[in-house]
Amino acid sequence: MDRCQSDTPFDVGTFYVDAEISNVNRRKSVKVSHLLVDAGSGFTWASSKALSGAGIRVTKKDQMFVMANGQHITRSVGYCILRVEDFETVDEVVFAQPGDLTLLGSRTLEGFGAQVDARQKRLVAAGPHLAASPAQPRGRRAH
Repeated sequence: MDRCQSDTPFDVGTFYVDAEISNVNRRKSVKVSHLLVDAGSGFTWASSKALSGAGIRVTKKDQMFVMANGQHITRSVGYCILRVEDFETVDEVVFAQPGDLTLLGSRTLEGFGAQVDARQKRLVAAGPHLAASPAQPRGRRAH
């Protein structure tokens, strides 16, 4: 897979990645190129054709999404394993239709334990994962 890339030097913080997407039993996978890294999108979106080719099944139909322009649409969602460079996670993925953007969303980034380095236009390790929040001392209540 190629390193993260940008379309032009003027796209500040905007870049794309290539991913490998597998079904959860890892029997089939596909390479998906040119996913826009979008921490503002909750979900990762890949073409329906690619996801079906990887044997990913629809597990949730007619899920409602609000597009950046305010339009409401419905799409199907399934479970998969996503890999970009050394990062890997299990996540839900949206079956994108023709005309939809293909995106690497924030849930996948969180699962990767990655954050966006906007200057270098790449994904970097986010550091240690938080295991639990600090406990409140007994007898004290949070306000």
